[in-house]
Amino acid sequence: MPPCAGGRSRDRSRARREAAIGLVGSSVAFHLSTPLIFAAVVLDWLLGDPAWLPHPVRLIGAAITAGERRLWRGTPARDLRNGAILTAVIVAGAALTAYLALAISARFGELFGRGAALALAFTTLSLNGLDAAAAEVERALGKQDLNGARRVMPALVGRDPETLDGHGIVRATVESVAENACDGVIAPLVFLAVAGPVGAIAYKAVNTLDSMIGHRDERYLYFGRCAARLDDLVNYLPARITALCLIVAAGLCRKRARAALAAVRADAPRHPSPNAGYPEAAMAGALGIQLGGPAVYGGEREERPPLGVAERNPTVQDIRAARSMLYLATALCLSALATARWALGALGCGA
Repeated sequence: MPPCAGGRSRDRSRARREAAIGLVGSSVAFHLSTPLIFAAVVLDWLLGDPAWLPHPVRLIGAAITAGERRLWRGTPARDLRNGAILTAVIVAGAALTAYLALAISARFGELFGRGAALALAFTTLSLNGLDAAAAEVERALGKQDLNGARRVMPALVGRDPETLDGHGIVRATVESVAENACDGVIAPLVFLAVAGPVGAIAYKAVNTLDSMIGHRDERYLYFGRCAARLDDLVNYLPARITALCLIVAAGLCRKRARAALAAVRADAPRHPSPNAGYPEAAMAGALGIQLGGPAVYGGEREERPPLGVAERNPTVQDIRAARSMLYLATALCLSALATARWALGALGCGA
């Protein structure tokens, strides 16, 4: 054997190992197994958003703030262009960072790589945080503490809480549970299922951009337009999946599937958002209360169409019911995604 043959053989073996590790990194980055998706939901349910964890959404938010500081100009044409640039950089940067983190993690072994993918996936979900925020409002209202309920509402809703009475607080809370069931739970699950942790992180970047700059006020009308339109696009299907899950949940636990479906058909398209009206209308029909209507944001009153039929006034028990619907809708979505993956695998299309 020539003197260098052993060295070449070792190099080839090392190259094969590195290629295999890279394949594992790519696999967990863009495809998360169904058991790991279930595990991510369980982790979020148990741990929520630990303060010690450097949460990707907070890092994305810091990057958006820094970018806005540099790029906002106050002139329509430049803000439209610069806002589009910021949106593209943030989304691409978040996805690339997630991919590199998972590829590097996979170099320490397949198990480590899958653990990193699970950890990243769990940070894209907000089931625990959404439920906990709604529960705080529910507890305050249960004690007849309107001021206490108003104090904790900013963690859940964007409207001005001081303008709301008891019924208004319940309506705002239930609306937020319904809308965020899509943004914080169902949409990330869908992206985890179809594009892995990298896809879910990219979705969270879009969603965070929309929540920070996708407004219609004077400052963000042009600067945030690209972010807002992109958010409308990526939430189009998840919002309707969320509504469907809530309709099925309404049939299972409240025998009100027809009412929820009727509310979606009649009222969802009238909402100013192309997406938010679907889960909100489904929740309104499921509970038999009316959502929507006028709301005050930043001191400015917005008139929104009513969603659902007011069969009665909303009560604090409706928050508890909405929280239960949130968990049931999540379970239904998980079951549907698992079934779809199994069916695709059985057909030889991959899962």
